[in-house]
Amino acid sequence: MRAVRERCAWTRTIDHRDLVAYLVEESAEVIDAVESGTRADLREELGDLLWQVLFHAEIAAGDPVDPFDIDDVARGLTEKMVRRHPHVFAGAVASTPEEVLVHWNAAKAAEKRERTSVLDGVSDHMPSLALAQKVLGKAAQVGVAAGRAPLAPADESELGDALLALVQLAREHGWDADRALRGRLRALRAEVRAAE
Repeated sequence: MRAVRERCAWTRTIDHRDLVAYLVEESAEVIDAVESGTRADLREELGDLLWQVLFHAEIAAGDPVDPFDIDDVARGLTEKMVRRHPHVFAGAVASTPEEVLVHWNAAKAAEKRERTSVLDGVSDHMPSLALAQKVLGKAAQVGVAAGRAPLAPADESELGDALLALVQLAREHGWDADRALRGRLRALRAEVRAAE
């Protein structure tokens, strides 16, 4: 990555903001490979996503005020995973996924003491259905219910209520609303191609 950054005229001009669109695209391609690709597709797309991480780290290494490199990124990640897995790296006990989450959430809360809301750290840049599912989960943590909406909306606001109600239904059943819609869209694409 360093050689590419130093020797490629295009790459030298890129900054973190320029890479956002590519990061989103590469992340989507990893999702495609996981949900409907081959092992070879997944291997390739994970490599492309890793390239984005390496690219961002190399840009950050050149920052004159607060530089960091890929080693700093990896070290920080390692430290975080050790802290959040005391049942693996320390004496804590967790024999179920629910117990693991208790340790994870406790460690995360200790790390993020400055957060004042369960919504802090939830990115508005998530896909809308995934964001709705995440916010509904956070709302449930503090006793806020989304309520039920009729599925026959008369305007755009009611459509929003109906969509949120469908996401809540998915959440109650342990379904991933975003993945469900992507799966249905893949089927619709196949139908369109067959009709063509």
